[in-house]
Amino acid sequence: MTPSRTTWQQIDPPGRYFIKMQGLRNHFVIVDGRADPYHPGRSEIVHICDPQTGVGGDQLVIIEPPSPEGEKSGAYAFMRLLNVDGRDVEACGNATRCIAWLLMQESGVDALKIETRAGVLECQREGDMLISCMMGKISMDWQKIPLSRQQDTLHLDIEVEELSDPVGLNIGNPHAVFFVDDLDSIDLQRLAPSVQKNKLFPEEVNVGLAQMIDAENMRLVVYERGAGLTTACGSGACVAVFAAIVRGLTKSHTMTVLMPAGPVGIEIRPDDTAVMTGPVDFCFTGHLPKE
Repeated sequence: MTPSRTTWQQIDPPGRYFIKMQGLRNHFVIVDGRADPYHPGRSEIVHICDPQTGVGGDQLVIIEPPSPEGEKSGAYAFMRLLNVDGRDVEACGNATRCIAWLLMQESGVDALKIETRAGVLECQREGDMLISCMMGKISMDWQKIPLSRQQDTLHLDIEVEELSDPVGLNIGNPHAVFFVDDLDSIDLQRLAPSVQKNKLFPEEVNVGLAQMIDAENMRLVVYERGAGLTTACGSGACVAVFAAIVRGLTKSHTMTVLMPAGPVGIEIRPDDTAVMTGPVDFCFTGHLPKE
């Protein structure tokens, strides 16, 4: 039976407005919480991110006013990142580019700063739908990753079947990067949870699997905390390039990282900060169910 016009008119007014964007098939449901604060609970986040029952996305992103410290650093806004499991996470390069593009469209500028839990990130427009973001400083300090005990982070003592000898790093969130000769021969989705739940990582860890193509090109897949196997991970690409440099696998500080969804450009600067350049894409807008 086709709904009558009266039936449609009886539907309650829509709820909170959202924008759906994606960066290399990493999908984000974005809500502006600056004028009207938004603090969804875990069940609401799970529902929104579920593609079967909600909007569908890898993360729910809330734009908030910058903190007093962020304002002092010149931040235009604060970006809150919520994983599909409700976890409040520190960093996501693909989300940063999407939010930077939106805020640049709003403000009419081609460069601005975004405050995150990982720090204040500088972003710049490089083309029509191309954004570069300074992702922050990469650390291999075992306490900053963090690890549960001191280890040589250049060669972590972890082995799960074919996976062994990863590099441990942090770029606002923790990563373990494994280098392999044949990326396609390893089932990361099966093996990564055992690495992720290892007691060495009290806050769990993002697991990267990298294959060097040549000195300036790398293949990468990442299994993220709270999200699982993803088609692209910006922070993972940054730490993978850094790991290749410190392992002596390349002398180039500018690399192209090819992930399942496509490539990003990564530059590692002399002070160990990473700059990522990649595309963004607008998907659609809508309204979330009333709270």
